[in-house]
Amino acid sequence: MSELLARLRAFEGRTIVPATWGPDPVNTPMIRHWVEAMGDTNPVYLDDDAARGTGREGAVAPAPMLQVWTMRTYADKMSGTDPSDVWTELIETFDSAGFTSVVATDSDQEFFVELRPGERVSATEVVEAVSEEKQTGLGAGYFVTTLKTYRNGDGVVVGTQRWRTLRFRPTPKPAPRALRPRPALNADNAFWFEAAREHRLVIQRCARCGVLRHPTGPMCGQCRSTEWNTVDACGRGTVYTFVVNHHPKIDAFDYPLIVAVIELEEGTRLIANMTDVEPEHVFIGMPVELDWIDADPELTLPAFRPQRSREH
Repeated sequence: MSELLARLRAFEGRTIVPATWGPDPVNTPMIRHWVEAMGDTNPVYLDDDAARGTGREGAVAPAPMLQVWTMRTYADKMSGTDPSDVWTELIETFDSAGFTSVVATDSDQEFFVELRPGERVSATEVVEAVSEEKQTGLGAGYFVTTLKTYRNGDGVVVGTQRWRTLRFRPTPKPAPRALRPRPALNADNAFWFEAAREHRLVIQRCARCGVLRHPTGPMCGQCRSTEWNTVDACGRGTVYTFVVNHHPKIDAFDYPLIVAVIELEEGTRLIANMTDVEPEHVFIGMPVELDWIDADPELTLPAFRPQRSREH
């Protein structure tokens, strides 16, 4: 047994909360609020005659309300005082060992005696068990089970509740990668980025003279026509020129970053990243073919890689 587990197991059997009476007796108004919120229409909770018809002495409180009768008041909760030194000590033991996070896992309740309006309820809570260290999807941790016992004014046990929590050391998660800078979309280029999201590399073409152009624009530089359409590029070209960026580093990119001007077989040029190649292997005139960078669900960009041989 590890030293930490031995320290934790020493809490088993210790009382977290001694017998504490609920602030109010079981009462009809609170029952009414509860059954209305839960949509429970069983008449035995509010109608004495209906309850007597089932052999009871009168209306009874719903069994699942057991915890309600001993809950701390709002003013008590907001006072900032912890009602249990033992629980505070247990949590500090976890925290000091790095098990700083908590998640509730389950709650098992048993009901033995029905409660009637006017009865008072007390609750006692003890640490029942601390598990060995477990590996979970949230991280390594310990399951802590506490047992709460509810009694009526005659000292009769009316119900119990086992409450289990996982005190765990959260597994560090890598920070989400930064998004690539967004393109400045407008009426003249939105179509090009929409096509890219479909993995289509299109080239703007003048509808009057047929000249291809890139970057996209509202008017043909040859005949000044504003009428245009597009053609799909074949996806092959050559490296016209390139640079290798090392600094400054931006989280959204991998470095060294190859930025090339690609001359397409159709004759237009565009700036794109190179993929599947080391910087020292890139050269001007290098045959390349189309690749795609799906940067995130909202952004897809064309890239180019070394052209594979037909044999390959």
